[in-house]
Amino acid sequence: MTDLPVRIRPEIAALPAYRQGRAAGADAFKLSSNENPFDPLPGVIAAVQGATSFNRYPDASAARLRDRLAARHGVEAESIHVAAGSVSILYQLAQAAAGPGDEIVFAWRSFEAYPGLAVVAGATTVTVPLTADGRHDLVAMADAVTERTRLVIVCSPNNPTGPAVAQAEFDALVAAVPRDVIIILDEAYAEFVTAADAVRGEAVLAAGHDNVVILRTFSKAFGLAGLRVGYAVGHPRILDAARSAGIPLSVTAAAEEAALASLDAEGALRERIDELVARRERLVAGLRTAGWNVPDAQGNFVWLPAGEHALAVAEAFADAGLVVRPFAGDGVRISVGEAEAVDKVITIAASVVESLPLTHPARR
Repeated sequence: MTDLPVRIRPEIAALPAYRQGRAAGADAFKLSSNENPFDPLPGVIAAVQGATSFNRYPDASAARLRDRLAARHGVEAESIHVAAGSVSILYQLAQAAAGPGDEIVFAWRSFEAYPGLAVVAGATTVTVPLTADGRHDLVAMADAVTERTRLVIVCSPNNPTGPAVAQAEFDALVAAVPRDVIIILDEAYAEFVTAADAVRGEAVLAAGHDNVVILRTFSKAFGLAGLRVGYAVGHPRILDAARSAGIPLSVTAAAEEAALASLDAEGALRERIDELVARRERLVAGLRTAGWNVPDAQGNFVWLPAGEHALAVAEAFADAGLVVRPFAGDGVRISVGEAEAVDKVITIAASVVESLPLTHPARR
């Protein structure tokens, strides 16, 4: 604090800024940010090139996109909120619902933006440890809810560990949490889920839980990470509160056009998802054969629970031209990227696992 020229809230000054996945050189594979390795879907580039009225503000409500998404999810347009990435909506909901003395409950380790939500809002984080196999412990999360809880966040599939929450256990959580507490089901990777028993936002919406908000994004399966478009589905009054806490006009016209064009390319989208899921399954099988204890993977990434060896493991991959994402003290997340990267990841992983102690939990 001594080098600050003005007065800043101490907790904000101490809060690390969001750290983006490490960039990769021209001769390396970037597998650090869970980006889609495919080019934009058919029609997207043309749609963006046609959005040239840069001297005009975009539609603040992204009305055309909201209408399309409402039809897609079987709700009214008022139940859709579009923002510059689903993480923007997370911050909006946190600031709308929580303040000093309030609590935000989430599993840990999970999406690294979650701790900052509470700090920025002035609230308190309540973290619930994952199970040994990288899953949410929703019973423990329900037990962590108090009269001060304002938000409960469930990330399914969990980023960075990979497993999805089961529909039955999510339903039990909803039943256990007071109805005046917002439950956020963060489904940034929903399109990649293949587990038959996994929670689905559509099923949650059909059950009519007014306190549950579903988050989705165009960054992952749709491949629009660079244009920042995400959305929420939920009760209109909750979403009104999020809109009130948000930055106006944050979704550009080009981003809206790209999202609309992406929704028009359903066939190509399905083919790409199927291909990435196939690569994921090949990667998981190869890593397990190589000796790694890999949790269930339901997103477009896999998790190596390297623990205290995470940074060293990541450096070994980087030396081989594979930029992955280490989480110090916990593990390494590897995105499912180009087809030619899969075998290379398995090869390097097989050599790296031999450096771990025989009794390390990351080893099979």
